[in-house]
Order: sequence, then structure tokens, then C-alpha cells
Amino acid sequence: MANATHDVARESLEDQERLLIDQAIAKNGNQPGALLGILETVQSANAHKFLSMEALRYIAEETGVPPARVYSAATFFALFNLEPQGDNVICVCRGTACHTRGSRDLLDKLCLDLGVGDHEADENSEADKMALTTPDRRFTIRTVACFGQCALAPVVEVNHHILSHVNERTLQREVKSLTQGRK
Repeated sequence: MANATHDVARESLEDQERLLIDQAIAKNGNQPGALLGILETVQSANAHKFLSMEALRYIAEETGVPPARVYSAATFFALFNLEPQGDNVICVCRGTACHTRGSRDLLDKLCLDLGVGDHEADENSEADKMALTTPDRRFTIRTVACFGQCALAPVVEVNHHILSHVNERTLQREVKSLTQGRK
């Protein structure tokens, strides 16, 4: 049965992705943290910056790491994505300082402006774990528990660039410049 699973993972991945995974495994070898390095390399090379289930299965088979442990690592660390990400990623801090300075309103307005789902239904769930991608995959809106930049609240990260003391106008200006082609 294990060979059947291995064959399914092997067949569903493109040759290029298998080669990349094989190279990441060879590079990281058996050093401490090898699994995280492999996952990071594979995700970074993916056009939509995510780890597919097929890739996770293949990594498990090739490294000998139990699939549950590979999946556990991929879901534990916020750095990893199991769903395709947008071309532009906007991450809103939901920490206490940012929340008290209006990050919830920024998040609501951003979701409204970009037309992504009704995240209000998840109001009572863990808001620090939200990730929504627009249907055209131009934007992914994420939340994080805290950036650790509390004195600069509210904080929003746009394509790995931290913006401080963000207000709706600033955020709308950033989104507008991204929709007009600047990344």
C-alpha cells in the first residue's frame, strides 16, 4: 500500500517539482531543521507560494519522515501555505495594540474593497489565522497575531514591506498602486 501512495505522489507531481524536491532534500540532508528547509525551498519555488498535498506526500516518502509529521510542520508554522496565494499578500496585524488602534476596521474595509468572502462569519474564531484570496489570485489577505511592532500600530505588511500607523486612506493607496501594476 505504501508503494501505491508513493506512486500516486510521484505521478501527480511534475518532473520539475520532483527534481526541485529531490535537490532540496539533498541540500538539507540530515541536518537539524532539514524538514523546514525543504518545505521552505519547495514553497518558495512554487508560482503560487504554497505546498501542495502531493508535494508533502512526496517529501514524506523521499525523506522517510512520517506524513503526519510533514503535514504537522507545514500547518504549525505560519510561514507555510497549503492553499495558493495571491500575487500580492497583505497581512493585517490583529495584536492588541493594533486592534485597539483600528486594525479590525482596516481588515473589514480591505476585504470589502477587494470583494473577498464574508469573513465576519469567523468573527469569534481565531482572527490571527485568516487567509482569503481573491478569485483572480491577485491578492491574498492574511492576518497575524502580532508583528511585534506595537509602537507603530496599526501595522500592515504589504508584500513583505511593513507599513506603520496605517489608516484606511494609506491602505487604499497601497492597494490602488498594486492594482495598477506596481508590486
